[in-house]
Amino acid sequence: MSQFFVIHPENPQLRLIREAVKIIQNGGVIVYPTDSAYAIGCQLANKDALERIRQLRQLEEKHNFTLVCRDLSELSTYAVIDNSIFRLLKAHTPGPYTFILKATREVPKRLHHPKRSTIGMRVPNSEVVQALLSELNEPLMSVSLTLPDQEYPFVDARDIYDTLGSRVDLVIDGGPCSVTPTTVVDLVDGAPKILRVGKGDPKAFI
Repeated sequence: MSQFFVIHPENPQLRLIREAVKIIQNGGVIVYPTDSAYAIGCQLANKDALERIRQLRQLEEKHNFTLVCRDLSELSTYAVIDNSIFRLLKAHTPGPYTFILKATREVPKRLHHPKRSTIGMRVPNSEVVQALLSELNEPLMSVSLTLPDQEYPFVDARDIYDTLGSRVDLVIDGGPCSVTPTTVVDLVDGAPKILRVGKGDPKAFI
C-alpha cells in the first residue's frame, strides 16, 4: 500500500527521511519534491523499479534518465568531467538544471542513452532531496513526473497521491512545486547546448 509523508521543506524530519530511504532500498518507487517540479525516483541498481517508472511515464528507449546527486564530488563519479565543465557545473549547482554528460562505467548501461552513452546529472537545491541523498548514500535514479496525457507536471502532492497512489510506494509532500521542469544543458561536446528551457536561467550557457 502506498504511503504519504508530509516532510518539512526546510527542516526535514529525520525519522521520515529514514523511512523513505528504507522504501527506496526495498525496491520502492517514490515521488518527491525538488527545486523545480515533482520527480519520481528509485534506487540506482534496481531494475524492476526502473521498469515500473518506464511504464508509468511511457518512456521510450532513448530517454535520458537522470542521476540526482548530493554534490559535484558524487556527480564526478558517474560522469566524465574535465576542468572547464567542472567550473561550469560549480557555478550552477545546486540548482534547477539537468546536465547531459558522458557516463562513466559506474552508471549501469540500462540507464545510458543507447547510442551516445550519456546520462542526465542533477544537484537540486532542496533540503528534502539533500536529506534523502545523505541517508541513501548514493544517487537517486530519477525523471520528472509528467504523465503522458499531461501538458504540465503536478504541483500538489495530494493530487499526485490521489492519481498515482496505487502505482507508487511513497509520495512525499514537501509543499507545492513549480510546473516548470529543469533547464536541460547538453555538455557532452564541451560547448553548452540548451535542449530545454525550464526554471534555470539559460543565459549563462548561451
